[in-house]
Amino acid sequence: MLTKRIFDIVLSFAGLIVLAPFLIVLALLIKLHEGGPVIFRQKRIGRGGKPFYIYKFNSIKVDASTEEGLFGPGNISNSSRFGKFLRKTKMNELPQLYNVLKGDMSFVGPRPEIERWVSVYPERWEKALRVRPGITDKASIMFLNEEFI
Repeated sequence: MLTKRIFDIVLSFAGLIVLAPFLIVLALLIKLHEGGPVIFRQKRIGRGGKPFYIYKFNSIKVDASTEEGLFGPGNISNSSRFGKFLRKTKMNELPQLYNVLKGDMSFVGPRPEIERWVSVYPERWEKALRVRPGITDKASIMFLNEEFI
């Protein structure tokens, strides 16, 4: 387990350093296209049921419903053209490298869910909450194009 954490720290730190110029350009493009916040932040439930904030590049109109997770998975109806591009290419997920560096997430593990859904289906989440959530998992790969399925 320690080896995986060391891998996560080294790779996320290196990724943030190497990608920093690209991340800055993306942030500027988001600000130009969206005009709103560059970073989308949402409370998710992590290992041991501990809440944390997940960070993504903003690709959707942020309002109360997005904070509460009241939109359907893959719902892109409130995305701009640039936001749809970010989501399709998964570039909106790049700020999660910071979540990995902080220790809230790992590169591989179950995707973290919002508190509302974890509390409604606790038995479904019991096993997943034993490990650090990840940026990618089997479902992320299987549903790579979930917006179009």
